[in-house]
Amino acid sequence: QVQLVESGGGLVQPGGSLRLSCTASGSTGRINRMGWYRQAPGKQRELVATITSGGSTNYADSVKGRFTISRDNAKNTVYLQMNSLKPEDTAVYYCNAREAILSISGYFEVWGQGTLVTVSS
Repeated sequence: QVQLVESGGGLVQPGGSLRLSCTASGSTGRINRMGWYRQAPGKQRELVATITSGGSTNYADSVKGRFTISRDNAKNTVYLQMNSLKPEDTAVYYCNAREAILSISGYFEVWGQGTLVTVSS
């Protein structure tokens, strides 16, 4: 039932900043974690940052100190503030959500369509 829509991608120069947004709709009450993943050409999809319903965050080593993930529960939206961008940050960024399945104490994954971030001079 959960659907995710990303926005905010685009072209930015090295050292610049972008803010990505992801809005969830549907059965949002069962979401216990949201995050951002990215996939660069020729590479596997990798985790960038996650945030739980309780506010706990986790970051990939490559983005620590530069990226910040945040969440607005009232708006059902998660953000990724990206500063000091590097060419190697170029990738399609995907929003992710884990929706709890209480009957088995588990979850299933929901993915957005992705938004392209290009860092180039």
